[in-house]
Amino acid sequence: MSSTLRRRLLLPIAAAGIVGFALTGCTGDIAAEGPDDCSDYEEYGTFEGAEVSIQGTIIEVEADRLVESWADFEACTGIEIQYQGTQEFEANIEVLAEGGNAPDLGIFPQPGLFSRIAQAGHFVEAPAAVEENVDEFWNEDWKAYGTVDDTFYGAPLMASIKGYVWYSPATFEENGWEVPEDLDGLMELTAQVAEEGGDDLKPWCFGLGSDAATGWPGTDWVEDMVLRLHGPEVYDQWVAHEIPFNDPQIVEAFDAVGEILKNEDYVNGGIGDVRSALSTPFGEGGLPILDGECAMHHQASFYEGFWPEGTEVAPDGDVWAFITPPADASGEQAVTGGGEIVGAFDDREEVAAVQAYLSSDLWANNRVALGGVISANNGLDASVASSELLTQSIEILQGETTFRFDASDLMPAAVGSSSFFTGIVDWIGGDDTQSVVDAIEDSWPAE
Repeated sequence: MSSTLRRRLLLPIAAAGIVGFALTGCTGDIAAEGPDDCSDYEEYGTFEGAEVSIQGTIIEVEADRLVESWADFEACTGIEIQYQGTQEFEANIEVLAEGGNAPDLGIFPQPGLFSRIAQAGHFVEAPAAVEENVDEFWNEDWKAYGTVDDTFYGAPLMASIKGYVWYSPATFEENGWEVPEDLDGLMELTAQVAEEGGDDLKPWCFGLGSDAATGWPGTDWVEDMVLRLHGPEVYDQWVAHEIPFNDPQIVEAFDAVGEILKNEDYVNGGIGDVRSALSTPFGEGGLPILDGECAMHHQASFYEGFWPEGTEVAPDGDVWAFITPPADASGEQAVTGGGEIVGAFDDREEVAAVQAYLSSDLWANNRVALGGVISANNGLDASVASSELLTQSIEILQGETTFRFDASDLMPAAVGSSSFFTGIVDWIGGDDTQSVVDAIEDSWPAE
């Protein structure tokens, strides 16, 4: 499940399930004024009375910022962008497409869903300008998520990095604990914290609660471990079902995670026993760090937004984070993450212009400067990010680090957003690894 959607699961939505934004909405004043210089937008052309509709899962404050990110584009091109954000997007977009009622553009947080829409013939191919931007500003892995059956349909938009380990720098310093360089070091640190902290300070705290999506934080743990223990090739084979879900390598990854999450001595600091994670909302899972009741919490870069107001996120602040280390300290680092892909249902010139803008380095810099998000666009200036951690995340994405999209977002929905989630719940609830992975394998749709 995408990290952006996970965060939004905690946010209220309107009774109708849709929040609409237009030029006359919350950013109307900005759009009406327009920029003093439109030279950055000349390449997109000018249109009179043109409208482009966009739908996606982005709502609330993030939607306000999204609308603001294209306000100057609207003023300079004359294109009015009508945005609708809804948490029901993923459930409804196929029905809308099949009925001929799809928006002009869709922002998809799941490559698996994006691929299904493309295979059903609902997308138009991405314009040349979009593909040129992607070839210039993204690596091949990111382009592949918008490519289906060798046809390129859509560009990436925003991104997040999974696998951060959040901690209190002060607690680490007081106890002489060091950030580990490899997985063995992480396990040694975990054992050390358990021994020295006793019942008052457990090594880890976590929450799996997320309404119908309860269990997804555990899938992130497993995905991180598959990538680190067995590398990107096995990860890709697992996602594509070229090896079964119950392959011994996947079992090994589950068991490695279980050494932490199913160990009563290692969790669930400040919350309860192992099973307490099932009833703990994921957004609250790391908060005991601030009370000195747990040492570490595994969660994505977007978790920065879940710390209480006034919490300083910095290397010498209240909390900071390091990436889950590689299996071998001398080996290449790899990370999992999420993001969105923009696909078009219409090939009008104004739709192509908007899609091109959203794939550009100009849009990436405009949006990231507004705060709260990152992008893997290599034309993005990392210094415009709204925090030191997000700057670091951008630099990771722009570097040589191997990146793989969240596996559950790539797998068929019957697995990625269903049996994998419920399997984690059963596993934390006491079921053994083999029975859980066997059940998930049995749920994989027949081809």
